Amino acid sequence: MRHESGLLTDLYELTMAAGYIQTGLECRATFELFARHLPERRNFLVVAGIEQALDFLETVRFSQEEIGYLRRHSAFRHVHRKFFDYLARFRFSGDVWAMPEGTLAFTGEPILRVEAPVAEAQIVETYLLAAIHCQTLIASKAARVVLSARGRSVIEFGSRRAHGIEAGVLAARASWLAGCEGTSNSYAGHAYGIPTFGTQAHSWVMAHKTEREAFDKFLDVFPSASTLLVDTYDTRRAIERIIRDGRKPIGVRLDSGNLVEDSRWARERLKRAGWGDVQIFASGDLDEAKIDAMLRAGAEVDGFGVGTALVTSSDAPSIGLIYKLVEIQRNGRSVHVAKFSPDKATYPGPKQVFRFHDDTGQFSRDQIALDGERPRGGEPLLVPALRKGRRIRPAELLEEARGRCKKQLLLLPERYRRIDKRAIFPVSYSQRLERMFKSKQRAALGPSRSAVK
Repeated sequence: MRHESGLLTDLYELTMAAGYIQTGLECRATFELFARHLPERRNFLVVAGIEQALDFLETVRFSQEEIGYLRRHSAFRHVHRKFFDYLARFRFSGDVWAMPEGTLAFTGEPILRVEAPVAEAQIVETYLLAAIHCQTLIASKAARVVLSARGRSVIEFGSRRAHGIEAGVLAARASWLAGCEGTSNSYAGHAYGIPTFGTQAHSWVMAHKTEREAFDKFLDVFPSASTLLVDTYDTRRAIERIIRDGRKPIGVRLDSGNLVEDSRWARERLKRAGWGDVQIFASGDLDEAKIDAMLRAGAEVDGFGVGTALVTSSDAPSIGLIYKLVEIQRNGRSVHVAKFSPDKATYPGPKQVFRFHDDTGQFSRDQIALDGERPRGGEPLLVPALRKGRRIRPAELLEEARGRCKKQLLLLPERYRRIDKRAIFPVSYSQRLERMFKSKQRAALGPSRSAVK
């Protein structure tokens, strides 16, 4: 798959683009990408995937073979040559503002804003939504898992359960950005510099004549980096055997059984053997709720491996990102536009998000305002990313995004960091924006139908 291919879009984006070009509607338009609502189990989002989105915008092209495919498509049977010539020279030429990766975002807040010729802005919609949704979804889940671990390490283990191997690589990236200590995915380690971790599977133990032989051979090959998987047959007998043989590993991994009781027993037994520094690592269908419950019950665990629940965000597999038109140029002037469908209304005009802090420095509230407004004391979150289709500054290092996420989570009041209780962070619209919305609603629906938003 060519990641710069213009065909990485829904067909209706291309049919609309053909309509714009063929009818001469080549005005500039502004679109915003945001989450209308957060899932019930999410108090915040961690923005991720922006760098992949910007990479695509800089490189997106249509090859001659791809244009030929569209020429043969039944939907384009009556489309003029002008559109296909347009695709042959297609380059994204718009301007983009975005929240930097690692930023915390909330309901209704534009994560990314695109201003471009309307056909260009339509063609790139699908990729932008997919790139940002995938990693924001996983980063938001990963942040919850990391919070549940209370300072203990969390390793992302989920590539084999991801929705495709590419999704597994991106999940590793998003998870590390959100605070995981590393990943099991070797490619992600190579591509992004993420620390990688791995021990052994039950198959290693079962491939040998005895468990003891399996442990000995692994320690022979990895004398200073062996975490032994001890639950293939009997967890406590395995740990007793390791201690009796006197070959100290750096850690033991518990993958099944009663992880609370076994970890407490293992900690006490290892300490009695003088091996108090041997790490106890837990895995096995874990998520933030299970980790939180384990620690509340007194589990003696130094780190957790989390796979399926993390890379699929199994409790909330979608965050419903949308990409909506907010401004169009008509007859040489900009017109703010909005949607008034029941439960799906959108606010008009290009916007900025401002974040406010309380006297202690923690986040207190956000305000969504029209671009150009400057509420006193608010920190603008959307920053210029592309001008005329090219980056304004070099791609940000992943470590910077990771640091930003960590800092912002510390500044988020504790009630919004909780994983067991819904708390809605206060987000409001500026008075000017509210007045504009109501005015346009009355103009579109009339006074009787616009009373309720």
